[in-house]
Amino acid sequence: MSVEFVIDVCRKAVQTSLLMAGPMLLAGMIVGLIVSVFQATTQINEQTLTFIPKIVAVFLTLLIMAPWLIHTITSFSRGIFSSIATF
Repeated sequence: MSVEFVIDVCRKAVQTSLLMAGPMLLAGMIVGLIVSVFQATTQINEQTLTFIPKIVAVFLTLLIMAPWLIHTITSFSRGIFSSIATF
């Protein structure tokens, strides 16, 4: 294995993990922003109010995106195994 191959595999791994985590992070960020605006307008300063909506949003996003996430990680794994087999 060459250094370029290892760097390419690491780059693809980081890129794939960011691509897979992106939808859940985006959903949590949007829900957090909405809850923060709600807290600011109603002047409710409850610290635990933001956790439940964020958890629900991330979980629902995970359920909706699960087939795509499975396909993405499967194709990444197949690519890794096929490139290792060529050496």
